[in-house]
Amino acid sequence: MLVTVTGGSGFVGAHTVAELVRGGHEVRVLARAESAVDSALRPLGVPGAEVVVGDVTDERAVVAAVRGADAVVHCASVYSFDRRRRAEMLRTNVRGTELVLGAATRQGVGRVVHVSSIAALFGAGVRVLREDTPVGTSREPYAATKAGSEAVARRHQERGDPVVISYPPALLGPHDPKPGDQTCRLRDLLRGLVPVWPAGGLQLGDVRDTAALHAALLAPGVTGRHFGPGRYLTTAEYVRAVREVTGRALPALFPPAAALVPVGRLVDLVQPWWPWHIPAEHGAIATAGAATRVDPSASTAALPPRPFRDTVTDTVRWMADTGVLPPQRAGLAASR
Repeated sequence: MLVTVTGGSGFVGAHTVAELVRGGHEVRVLARAESAVDSALRPLGVPGAEVVVGDVTDERAVVAAVRGADAVVHCASVYSFDRRRRAEMLRTNVRGTELVLGAATRQGVGRVVHVSSIAALFGAGVRVLREDTPVGTSREPYAATKAGSEAVARRHQERGDPVVISYPPALLGPHDPKPGDQTCRLRDLLRGLVPVWPAGGLQLGDVRDTAALHAALLAPGVTGRHFGPGRYLTTAEYVRAVREVTGRALPALFPPAAALVPVGRLVDLVQPWWPWHIPAEHGAIATAGAATRVDPSASTAALPPRPFRDTVTDTVRWMADTGVLPPQRAGLAASR
């Protein structure tokens, strides 16, 4: 099967490509630069892939990438709580989804997997997520733009188009080509830059499990909406797991999220004028404070999540091995 993957030089996209190649599929990647695809796939044991150079907001490139494909996995997305990237998120997450899903269905692609996010379902008072949870109503830029792309995918499903939706949780794992929000948050914790966490929690998973889900969703007869394998952890449980893996003390406080919301709003105001990233965005605080979790009975295509400690160990060791984190800050994980 020839599978086109958008965003194949990114974290989810690269791991999805590797999983598809291991499953015997031919893969074509839509990405902005061929060199970025090569550098993302090489550490995963994939020597290369056919690349269509372009952006998901470029209709010509999108059409070229999906032409002749048996399936499309739409991974391309901008994931950030940084409000400075609002316009970029709107273009990529919403307009890109319109173009990719539209081109794929018009050309008769047999299966389209739209990689959404649990954030696409966030809304006031929503605490438990299921397959029938309505499209979210959050005003936080990332969640709002993912809700916009979710609405596009659901319209295709309502028309009977062969679109399947996946909902990854917050993801960690090794080999993040352009370290994203969750990777950077873990790194910042280990660097001592995040001593205060909002009480609450988040749904967490391993990028390799989500990639396996995407491969499973290409099987004949699979329809509907599926949550990426993961588990809900409180912020205190998250920090405790990192302490256990690294053997480091990592002192941390866990005040109520409501007490930190003003800090997050101030950070959002200051960040556009501050040259370095401040790891205390309002969106991240509000997300943890909402403590939204996935119903344990929700569909993950029967794929169990791997132990969270294993995910943290592999992520931290990869950080130390590649210079993303000084080895001494990886503690015990660097030597396991």
